[in-house]
Amino acid sequence: MILKKNSFRLLIIAIVLVLGICDAKSQTGTIRGFVYIKKTGEPQLFTSVYLQGTTMGGSTDVNGYFSITHIAPGSYTLVVASLGYDTVSQSITIKKDEIITKKLFVQESGVTLSDIHISAEQQSRKTDAQVSTYVITPKDLKQIPTIGGQPDIAQYLQILPGVISTGDQGGQLYIEGGQPVQNKVLLDGMTVYNPFHSIGLFSVFDGDIISDATVYAGGFNADYGDRISSIMDIRTKDGNKKKVSGEVDASPFGAHALVEGPVVKNPNDDPDKASASFILSIKNSYLGQTSKIFYPWVDSGKGIPYNYSDYYGKLSFNTSNGSKLNLFGFNYNDNVDYPGISTLTWQESGVGSNFLLIPANTASLFEGHIDYSNYNINLAELDNQPRNSEINTFDMGLKFTFFFGNTTAEYGFDITGTGTNYAFTNIANRFITENLTSDELKGFFKIKIISTNKKLVLEPGFRLQYYASLGEASPEPRIDAKYNISSKLRIKGAAGLYSQNLISAVNEQDVVDLFSAYLTSPPTSDIPSNFTQQNGNNVTITNPLQRAYHLTAGVEYDPASYIHINVEAYLKNFLQMSTLNYNQIYDNGTQGVPDTLSKPFLVQSGKAYGADISIKYERKGLSLYGVYSLGYVEYWSGTYQFPPPFDRRNNVNLVASYTFGKDLSWMINVRYNYGSGFPFTPTLGYYPNVPFNNLSTNYTNTNGNLGIVYGIFDSERLPDYSRLDISADKSFQLSQDVGLHINASIINVLNRANIFYYNRVTGQRINQLPILPTLSIGMTF
Repeated sequence: MILKKNSFRLLIIAIVLVLGICDAKSQTGTIRGFVYIKKTGEPQLFTSVYLQGTTMGGSTDVNGYFSITHIAPGSYTLVVASLGYDTVSQSITIKKDEIITKKLFVQESGVTLSDIHISAEQQSRKTDAQVSTYVITPKDLKQIPTIGGQPDIAQYLQILPGVISTGDQGGQLYIEGGQPVQNKVLLDGMTVYNPFHSIGLFSVFDGDIISDATVYAGGFNADYGDRISSIMDIRTKDGNKKKVSGEVDASPFGAHALVEGPVVKNPNDDPDKASASFILSIKNSYLGQTSKIFYPWVDSGKGIPYNYSDYYGKLSFNTSNGSKLNLFGFNYNDNVDYPGISTLTWQESGVGSNFLLIPANTASLFEGHIDYSNYNINLAELDNQPRNSEINTFDMGLKFTFFFGNTTAEYGFDITGTGTNYAFTNIANRFITENLTSDELKGFFKIKIISTNKKLVLEPGFRLQYYASLGEASPEPRIDAKYNISSKLRIKGAAGLYSQNLISAVNEQDVVDLFSAYLTSPPTSDIPSNFTQQNGNNVTITNPLQRAYHLTAGVEYDPASYIHINVEAYLKNFLQMSTLNYNQIYDNGTQGVPDTLSKPFLVQSGKAYGADISIKYERKGLSLYGVYSLGYVEYWSGTYQFPPPFDRRNNVNLVASYTFGKDLSWMINVRYNYGSGFPFTPTLGYYPNVPFNNLSTNYTNTNGNLGIVYGIFDSERLPDYSRLDISADKSFQLSQDVGLHINASIINVLNRANIFYYNRVTGQRINQLPILPTLSIGMTF
């Protein structure tokens, strides 16, 4: 699977040949353009655009862009239809070899269409493979309990199939058996290394500025890479192009402010004029202070030890033909203090730019990005042996998309440079530092083919990752496919090879596992040269890359236009993973010492497999959603098998949302989550741990530290977890531009005592959050 860097030439040649064949001249025309929301000028995503009386059409993408090619010359009616918006139609005339570009604007409908479903989402199920793929819209974010009054993607992600949460505290998500370091999170194309705050209720992202988010839980195609488990691609709004608007709100959890508007006002509101807009978001938590007043029953009045602040800003420049340039930046901070246990702080910041170009004479798109980010995390514990980690990344890339009737071709290139720094003291009182770098060059090609009868959707792809710092290249074929048995029943599947050059250093025996360091893969001299597989075969390790393959298959069924059922089964085989050796007590290369005691890193393998079923019902203001996930995660150390701490067998999520009242101003949301217990390592006993700092240490009169004798790793299970949340939201329109909304929510309505951890020294049980009611008030303008 590992080739030399010259393999890139084969990829480039293949791309040129395919595009050369596909770009042959035809006797047809093309209609392309953008669909925008008239009120704000924002792109209208995932909206049906078609030629009336024909089978030609599609839906807008994340930029609001659509393209209909191979249109025979003649006169047509172009139609834009979207649930909740008035239908837009426009007469057009297509000539031979002509490319027409249109800007279309939709406005909210004054009529409620309770039983008419014009949904681009339903159409995309027939024309997109969508294997382990979940698209999240602003509407979706509002259909779960809005804790603290603000919709947050952290809460919505927890209800997706195959997603496991560590609970109210900890702020980590595991997607179809993948560790957080194996899940890539993108914000406007930039990698975000820690997207969740330590209190598991909130992410770093402002839900009000998200335009859409797509989660690829597994089997993702060649346009994404660098991770061996999943991808989360989040995009933000461009900002209101019509007028200055915003929102402010506050609750006992924190405060939030958002302002957006045009940089330069278009006096005539001319759609053919260039425009510029901005958006600025600020979130700040003061829960560590207010919880002592509002929630005195939590931890005997000591409060909830979490505080954070999030800042995000963006400038958008749009040309008259739809091309645009975005400049953005963010700064996220987190602080948690567990008295008598540990204090953790982290800070993340970044600046970047992305652009979209619409060439004048071809049915194509050119996209690109360039960005830089930095993330550092520090943990201080009672042993006075702090741990700290830092990672910084520079990234730039280009992507090209070409449309040819029912065929779409994409290819692109990316360059990444990453530096990591990690320092800690292990259990042998040995201070260890790791400073590593990685330079990567990546290229991909993907083609989407829809058969003429629209029964078969095929998306083959190929990605080549060259790791310059390791001198290794990894060819990675991918494929997604779907077959429409009927208009209601579809089968689908995906497969692919994946690699990444990033690992996480986590001490699995921490009482509170909040600290996770990032490191690039070490040189081969720092890992064992051989690894014994679970079948007994002894293999030679030639490179330190993390590698995996995915296999996914599923069935979709729509018994009615307002009911969608999805069933999927998956396997992720993690062929090779590197992990930091916390038991290293000898220098690397010490003769006669086993690798488990001398190598800075060890190698392990693993498998994650399971099945998910989800059912969604949406009709007349009522939305019901249910998910059951069955999952198994098994790791192999080379000598024994064990479940990692996030291995959860059963996970259930039930969500209900109801909108009602005059002008639909009331919304009630309910969510129930049940999860079986996580594995943990029991404590067998204690002993006096005398630190022999030198040969003259007198153990008879030296006070030793408390040493812990651990049982079999992750051999026991914690109690089950369950939580019921509810929220109610009421909106008031005070004037044409000013609105007021009041939100009341209750976390853990049943006051369930869910375990957080056991204190290994005292044996005290520490639970997650108890019942927490809150009231928030916000105003829009």
